[in-house]
Amino acid sequence: MAGGRKLAKTDGAGETGDGRRDLRLDACRGLALWFIFVDHVPDNSLAWLTLRNYGFSDTSEVFVFISGYTCMLAYGGALPKQGWATTIVRALRRAWEIYAAFLVLLLAYAALVWFVGGGTRFVDETNTGFFFREPGPTLLHVALLQFAPVNTDILLTFAILHICFPLILWMMMTSATLTLVLSVLLYMMVQLFSWQVPAWPSGELYFNPFAWQLLFVIGAWYAHGGAARLRPVLSSRTILIVALGYLAFSLFVALSWEFKSLEGLIPSAVIGLIYPIYKSHLAPVRLLHFFALALVVSRLAPPQWRGPIRPLTTAMIRCGENSLSMYCLGVLLAFIGQVLLTDVFAGFAMQLAISVAGIAIMIGAATLLTWESQLDRRGPRLF
Repeated sequence: MAGGRKLAKTDGAGETGDGRRDLRLDACRGLALWFIFVDHVPDNSLAWLTLRNYGFSDTSEVFVFISGYTCMLAYGGALPKQGWATTIVRALRRAWEIYAAFLVLLLAYAALVWFVGGGTRFVDETNTGFFFREPGPTLLHVALLQFAPVNTDILLTFAILHICFPLILWMMMTSATLTLVLSVLLYMMVQLFSWQVPAWPSGELYFNPFAWQLLFVIGAWYAHGGAARLRPVLSSRTILIVALGYLAFSLFVALSWEFKSLEGLIPSAVIGLIYPIYKSHLAPVRLLHFFALALVVSRLAPPQWRGPIRPLTTAMIRCGENSLSMYCLGVLLAFIGQVLLTDVFAGFAMQLAISVAGIAIMIGAATLLTWESQLDRRGPRLF
C-alpha cells in the first residue's frame, strides 16, 4: 500500500493539498501517542520501552515537528487552489478545534478528579486544586491559555502555534530561508535571555512557545522544499556516523540518571556543557538529539510502504489519524491508571495491564472515529 493512499479525513492535519495522507506520519504520531500515554502513567515500568529513558529528547519533539510538517502539507499544499482566505480560515478553525478540545478535556479531567477524590485527593498530582479552591479565576485563566492541569500543557502551545500558522505560512511563502533564520533567532533569545510566556498563578507555560516554535517551523520548512535542500546531508555517511555517535552519547548520559554508577564516568567539563537540560525551553542538546534520531530513522525507514499493512501498523495509523482526540483520551486514561496504581495494586502486572488496556481502548476509539468519519455526510445545519 503506497504512503499516499486516500484515507478518511479525520484530524485533517496529515493530508496534503490534494487530500492524500502520508501514512508514515500517521503511524509515527500513533506510536508517539502510545508512548506519551505510557509515560504519563506515574511510576510505570513500561516507560522503559519509550524514548524518554534513552536520550535527551522524547516523543514531544516528534509530535511538534510532525505537526509543523503536516500543517504545511495540508494548508500550504491547498493554498494555490483555495486561496489565502480559505486557507487562513481552515488553519484558524484547526486552532479553534485544539482550543475547544483543551477546554473539554479540562472539564472532563476536573470532573474525573472530583469523582475519584472528592476535590481533595489527587489535586496536587494533577494540578487541578485551583478548580476547586478558586473556580472563577481558574476558568478565566484557562480561557486565556494561562493555566493547564498536568499533562495538558502541550495543548496550549499547539493552540498558540496553530493560531500563528497563517503568519508562518505567509512568511514561508515569501522567504523560507528568512523565516527559518528568524525562528532560530527567536529560539536563541529563549536560550540567552529566558524569554517566556507567563502562566497563572506563577511561572511560565511549560512548553515555551517561543522555544518550541523552532521545531514547528523546521517541520514546515522541511515540507516546503527543505527535504530537497537537506538531501545531501541526509545521505551523507559521515553525518550518519556523527548522528549515531551523538545518540550513543545521549543514551549513556540518560542511563546515568537512573544508574548513578555511570555518572562518575562523565567528565565534569561535559556535565557543565550540557546541563541544565530544560524541556520547557527545548534545550539545545534535546534539539540535537531529535535531529540525530530523525536522521537515523529517515535512513532506515522506506520512503513508501509497499504491500499489505500489518494490523499493528494499521492500529498506529488509526490513532495518528485522530491524534487530537487520542491525546485527550490518553490523558484521562493515564489518570485512571494512576488511581488504580495508587488504590488497587502498584505491581508490574497492574502496570502492564493498564498500559495494554489503555492502548487497546485508544485503538478501539480511534477505529470508531475513523469509521464514523467515513459514514459522516454534511447535512443541513439545523441549529
